[in-house]
Amino acid sequence: MADDALPAPDAPVEERLLFLQENMVNFANQFSMPVVEVALVLSKYIRILLESLETAAARNGEELPEGLTEPWGTDVEGEAPRIDSFPLETLLGSLDEDRMDILDTLIRTILNETRLPFAPALTLLREWESMVRVQLANSSSPGQLFSPIDLPDGF
Repeated sequence: MADDALPAPDAPVEERLLFLQENMVNFANQFSMPVVEVALVLSKYIRILLESLETAAARNGEELPEGLTEPWGTDVEGEAPRIDSFPLETLLGSLDEDRMDILDTLIRTILNETRLPFAPALTLLREWESMVRVQLANSSSPGQLFSPIDLPDGF
């Protein structure tokens, strides 16, 4: 489906979410996207969508569910290395900004063109974030942060 045209804004939300999911999976797999790069792009969109939803909720006197506002729990045992134990300048210098920009553009375009509602889109991104957080937590060296994201079959 990733090669098909964008679903129309009036298509079922599930169809639009599936289109986003399939395109993100295909891109991450095709370009062996490192987990750290996926994490950075996801964090940007989670922040953008969450801020918009929080503003709308506050305007209407509502509260968002914790499943949207907070990262999902992970079942990682032991203590993960602290990010400040890795050489930050080296990490940042190793990022492929072009690849990150393409993933960013892919997500932004699908969100905007399909007019995907923010709550379901944020839920999808939280699912990705949860998986990425586990992989980041299991990284014991800077090099592992640049391992391709490991997406489970059927994800």
